[in-house]
Amino acid sequence: MKAGKVTILTALVLVTALATLGFQKERPPAGEAFVTAANGFLATLDDEEKKLAVMDYESPERVGWHFIPKDKRKGLVVKEMNPKQRRAANQLLRAGLSFLGYKKFTNIMKLEGVLHELEKANPGRFPRDTELYFYTVFGKPAKEGKWGVSIEGHHMSLNFVIEDGEVISSTPQVMCSNPTIVPADLAGFEKGARVLDNEETLGFDLVNSLNDEQKKVAMIAEEAPREVRNAGEAQPPQTPAEGIAISKLEDEQKKTLRQLIFTYTKTMAPEIAAQRLADIKEAGWGKVKFAWAGATKPGIGHYYRIQGPTFVVEFVNTQPDAAGNPASHIHCLWRDMRGDFAIAVEKK
Repeated sequence: MKAGKVTILTALVLVTALATLGFQKERPPAGEAFVTAANGFLATLDDEEKKLAVMDYESPERVGWHFIPKDKRKGLVVKEMNPKQRRAANQLLRAGLSFLGYKKFTNIMKLEGVLHELEKANPGRFPRDTELYFYTVFGKPAKEGKWGVSIEGHHMSLNFVIEDGEVISSTPQVMCSNPTIVPADLAGFEKGARVLDNEETLGFDLVNSLNDEQKKVAMIAEEAPREVRNAGEAQPPQTPAEGIAISKLEDEQKKTLRQLIFTYTKTMAPEIAAQRLADIKEAGWGKVKFAWAGATKPGIGHYYRIQGPTFVVEFVNTQPDAAGNPASHIHCLWRDMRGDFAIAVEKK
């Protein structure tokens, strides 16, 4: 009887852990899901819509990305889709994400509704619209061959490459939040909601746990940079990692840093997340470094970077939100130091 209880308890703990990590029951592998979802999406489009939604895999547009407001983007916009097409596009979004990731990215889109409400009295040049997100398929979705997907709009960019039924690239991955904390019940959010919570709070937890000697290594600048590096460029900067090595952290600090990294990986489909972590392990966790710049408390510009041989994470919060609250506007991303878009970086 006791053994049975232990088995049940263990199973419950495992299920809870998997749910927390964003794993979903009986979901197909991401590569397979992408093929099905992409072909399903394309089947809902007419010839004119396909001219917008489909581009050649070698098109320069494939590596053209950005998360800022823009007058024009590649792809077919949700605003011009009928209900059937929207449902099909939604499946394409789900294909590369975990349950938690899907919720996070749809909430990023919903934040445009918050901005619309907050900026009614003083609207900017660019509209705030939850339907201004664009879907593009590069090449021919199939179980064999190489093709890609882009899903992008203000404050988010997702880019995938699928080859022979497997996702071989999932970067750049960009997530942003304006405001950092929703100030009132708006656009389906409750007051106090945070779309990118752990991305910021775990960073503060880690930097504020460092002792003076550790901070001398981890702190790379007194003032935070205004923006993440190489935004909109095809590849991440190839500068050496800066800051404090994970091997120089105490056990609890190491745990916090790993949790911070997991916050980014667990937004992706399970096998994509697992591959990212396997790559970090193979390259050596000991080579991962954490760097901080700017203030170590909310409301004042701050920035961090986590970098290892296979990846770089950057987080910046320096801009004000729509109400003028300082440092309430997050930009953060995950990039592949070996090359985004499945294009190997040429090492000098």
